[in-house]
Amino acid sequence: MNREAHLKLADEAVTKAERLAGWAENAARGDGPHKAAPYAAAGTLWDSIARTHLLIAQATPADDTTPEA
Repeated sequence: MNREAHLKLADEAVTKAERLAGWAENAARGDGPHKAAPYAAAGTLWDSIARTHLLIAQATPADDTTPEA
């Protein structure tokens, strides 16, 4: 995978993390506080995935021509 592919995956993971954080917040405020923790945990996982792809992208040369998997 090249740098751009990792940046795209990082962006998608951040979007998922943000969505799950919103769901966790809504659940905590509403009638589903028992759902808040699982949503928050999933959001944390997606945040970790985003950070990992960002770190890989930063370590990948900009001119890397490795074909995408």
